[in-house]
Amino acid sequence: MADGFIRRTWRGLTSPSARWSVLALLIVGVIVGFVATAGTQVMVHLTGTDHFCGTACHSMQWVAAEHKKSVHGANRTGVKAGCHDCHIPPNYPEVLFYKAKAGIKDAIGEMRGVISTEEKFKKERLRMANHVWEEFKGNDSRACRACHQFSKEVIAKQKEEVRPIHEAVLAGNGTCVDCHKGVAHTAPTE
Repeated sequence: MADGFIRRTWRGLTSPSARWSVLALLIVGVIVGFVATAGTQVMVHLTGTDHFCGTACHSMQWVAAEHKKSVHGANRTGVKAGCHDCHIPPNYPEVLFYKAKAGIKDAIGEMRGVISTEEKFKKERLRMANHVWEEFKGNDSRACRACHQFSKEVIAKQKEEVRPIHEAVLAGNGTCVDCHKGVAHTAPTE
């Protein structure tokens, strides 16, 4: 029975249509492709705002409040880095895979109530921070470097005490998150 069903389905998918012309099928395909592409773009945009990140999941309200008070949320120059700038890869198709993986993980965590209260959140903070820090180390703090210039010329203008550290990072012996933890969110105290 299963073998017959599979064969019939395969034959139906691979044989020419008796009802639809090739042009009609092509037009339907273009329309479906356009709707899927536009829908994906809209969803990536809508789920990539600070408002969505800070309100869609009850448990993200605490980090959203911290972010608003941080140098990345409010500073003297008016430049702001949002959740999406730091936590989501900028390019397709990586952004789609990342958002799907993170969304599933976050939804399951939200349903399980892992960080549903501020007390639970604080207990899990180190584990979650370590996950993000490992990710940043793994991609050489790509999100930081998207906004912050890092070159010999920039290092030459910095304070004397940080130059050797930043020169080592420029040489590939470390990355931003090795020292700059707790910049946009409170660093765990453990």
